[in-house]
Order: sequence, then structure tokens, then C-alpha cells
Amino acid sequence: MSPPFASVLIANRGEIAARVLRTVQAMGMRGIVVFHAVDRNTPAVLLADEAIEIEGSSPVAAYLDGAQIVAKAVAAGAEAIHPGYGFLSENAGFARAVE
Repeated sequence: MSPPFASVLIANRGEIAARVLRTVQAMGMRGIVVFHAVDRNTPAVLLADEAIEIEGSSPVAAYLDGAQIVAKAVAAGAEAIHPGYGFLSENAGFARAVE
């Protein structure tokens, strides 16, 4: 059975991003992780197939910047975005932007 997408951008950080990344990769998909500079050396960033820096005045501001994350996903050729938990996961506007 082939995976539903070739690549998934993970729009979260820390252990949540690492768990989603491991699942994405185990399903045979390419895992793309966005990260704020303070997260540069975290496990998810180091294990990702591709890691893309996002900018913001703080890590929270960066991970809440849905427009920036969608733009990074498009530029990377991601076919899907997994928002993880918190941040954008319950934001209907972000879901619409992803569509």
C-alpha cells in the first residue's frame, strides 16, 4: 500500500514534532519540519528529511504564523501539513488556508 502523500510538513515543535515525524517516516513519507532558531538542534529537526527555519519575534509567534508555514510548505513541495497539537491545530482559518 502506498502512502497517502509523498511528503508532510510538520508544523509543531518538540516531542510532538518528533512523534509525528517518526510516524510520517514509518509510513514511507518524507518528513519536513519547520523550526524557530531556538529549536535548531532538537531531535525532530535533526531527524527530519528536510528542516526549514521559520521566523518570528518568539518561537510561539513563529509557530502561530499560519501564512508563513503554508508558504514554506508550498515552497518545499509538501503535499500535506500536520499541525500537531496546540498552536494551529484548532485554528479553522489555518485549515482553510492549507486547503
